[in-house]
Amino acid sequence: MPLIRSDLAKYWEIPDGTNCVQKAWLTGRVGAAVGLIGSIFHIILKETSPALKAVQVATASTVTMATVGAVFGLTTCFSAQIREKPEDPLNYFIGGCTSGMIFGARAHSFTTGTGACVGLGLLAAFTKISKKEGWKFAPPPQV
Repeated sequence: MPLIRSDLAKYWEIPDGTNCVQKAWLTGRVGAAVGLIGSIFHIILKETSPALKAVQVATASTVTMATVGAVFGLTTCFSAQIREKPEDPLNYFIGGCTSGMIFGARAHSFTTGTGACVGLGLLAAFTKISKKEGWKFAPPPQV
């Protein structure tokens, strides 16, 4: 988890609309880590065997999530550049929606793509809004 936390912190340090390749690299790494963790749970809970099938599941999940992450990073960055509104949450909605379409394409389902587009778009936009406005979802730890 330190890798994910570290990459997310670096992502938020880079101003929106700048250094798109670095942002795509960071979000792709986070996506790959999430995909790998998810595939491990899938393999354990579904008792996937033989080993080759487990490797295929892990690879497919990891590559899909890395792609989703990289597409999100690139799309939000390019949207900020093209629209010339770097701090606009709409850039994040566009990035989340584009990323959601990858799930639809992978599932060969318009319904899945549409739902993921709206869901991830809203999640990303609200995440950007919460960062801009300093929302706190949990109190800081007591030391």
